[in-house]
Amino acid sequence: MVDDDLELERDIGDATIVYDDPDEGTVEKMVPNEHVAYFQDHWIIKTDEDDQGHDIVRRIPSTRVHYVERSVEQFEDEVETLVDRVQSFASDLQTKIPVGGGSDERSDPHEPHRIDVESGAVDEHDDPDR
Repeated sequence: MVDDDLELERDIGDATIVYDDPDEGTVEKMVPNEHVAYFQDHWIIKTDEDDQGHDIVRRIPSTRVHYVERSVEQFEDEVETLVDRVQSFASDLQTKIPVGGGSDERSDPHEPHRIDVESGAVDEHDDPDR
C-alpha cells in the first residue's frame, strides 16, 4: 500500500489542454498530469469533485482539441509507458478475439470451403478425402 502523504509529495507534472468549447470558444486549461487522459477518441479531464468525493470529468472529442502539452520527468519514460499500454491493449484484444484457424487439419486455411447449398455437401474438389 502506498502512503498517501508520500504520494502527494511526488510531483507528477502538469498538463495544458487547449480545446474548442461551444460556449466559451478556445479554452486553455492547466491540470495535474494525472487529471487528463485519452480514451475512446476523447480527452478526459477531471474538473471537480462532487459532495460524495466522486470525480467530475469532462469528455472532449479529440476533433475539438488543438493540443495537449505535458511536462514529464523524462520523455523516454513517457514513451515507454505508452508502449506498455499499447502492448497491454493488444494482448487484451488478442485474448478477446481468437487469432488463427480452427483444428480442422484437412483443410488449407487459405482456401475457401465450397458447399453445395442444395444438398449441403462439401464440393468433391474441395475435400481431399474423396
